[in-house]
Amino acid sequence: MKRRFNMMLVCLLIVSLSACGKQAGADSSADKVMEQYGQTESAGTTEQTEKEQTEKAQPAVPEAEQTGVQTENILTDREEQKIQEGDNTVTGDISFNFETKTVLLNSGYEMPIYGIGTYSLTGDTCVESVTAALNSGVRLIDTAYMYHNEESVGEAVRNSGIPREEIFVITKLYPNQFSDAEAAIEEALAKLDIDYIDMMLLHHPGTDDVEAYLAMEKAVADGKIRSLGLSNWYVEELEEFIPQINIMPALVQNEIHPYYQENDVIPYIHSLGIVVQGWYPLGGRGYTTELLGNEVISEIAAAHGKSSAQVILRWNLQKGVVVIPGSSNPDHIQENTELFNFELTEEEMERIGALDRGEKHDWY
Repeated sequence: MKRRFNMMLVCLLIVSLSACGKQAGADSSADKVMEQYGQTESAGTTEQTEKEQTEKAQPAVPEAEQTGVQTENILTDREEQKIQEGDNTVTGDISFNFETKTVLLNSGYEMPIYGIGTYSLTGDTCVESVTAALNSGVRLIDTAYMYHNEESVGEAVRNSGIPREEIFVITKLYPNQFSDAEAAIEEALAKLDIDYIDMMLLHHPGTDDVEAYLAMEKAVADGKIRSLGLSNWYVEELEEFIPQINIMPALVQNEIHPYYQENDVIPYIHSLGIVVQGWYPLGGRGYTTELLGNEVISEIAAAHGKSSAQVILRWNLQKGVVVIPGSSNPDHIQENTELFNFELTEEEMERIGALDRGEKHDWY
């Protein structure tokens, strides 16, 4: 009996020791899990700390840059809204708003879709012509280094009493300026003397044109110029040029009129999200009388109670081409603004389209 009792005690002792061993193993496993968790938590804390340190080490984004990002988003929404509203002529990615008479550039700025060209206008004649245009509601002015009238344009703008931000001034660098474009940009700023330049173009292709454009890009970064563009660039020239620059041109300005319509070039430029502007919209010096007297255009003008010039300018607008007719005659300047109270029919657009001769009136 005593022996049996002893054996029972031994068995109980063995069972107890076994249970203790399992608990010890469980505790050991738990300790390992906790240890791993602790390492993971520690690693996460370290990573978070490093991230916080990195963020503290990085300079804060300037408020102006933050505003720029917000503005870009707002402009994108606005552009989409414009297209959805259905009150614009949409060509590719470029829409004209005929209510505000503006187009939204890919640079984020709005530009009027009609204005005045100042080629051949100099001195007091230029000042008076630009003043007459501004008084007639024109807010887009085109000038250039080679027009020798940037000072006169600037004088008219400064003396107009119109807030600077309501006027859009375009000027151009000529190829003989490309080799020292930075100096040429400063010269244009000084001559115009209107705080900043809304848009600067390269007048036409030439040696060092890429370098000159890159200099204009720097001026954009410095706040001296707002938008960039090109003049007299066509499909082949654009295909070669664009891959070499950083800022997509906001505008291409080419010769466009019923006898030289560029019906293959305009859609290509629009497909890039670039606005098209036409110089010599009325045919240019020595050709205007013939174009305005064209029988088809005259018939359409009579049907609308408009002048031939107004019909041609409206035809351009409905094609998605910004117009900048030049004139020193106050009556003609006023006439060239009255383009928004009539619309050409599809048939009338086609009749004018059939007048294309591929007839260029200037060499570039």
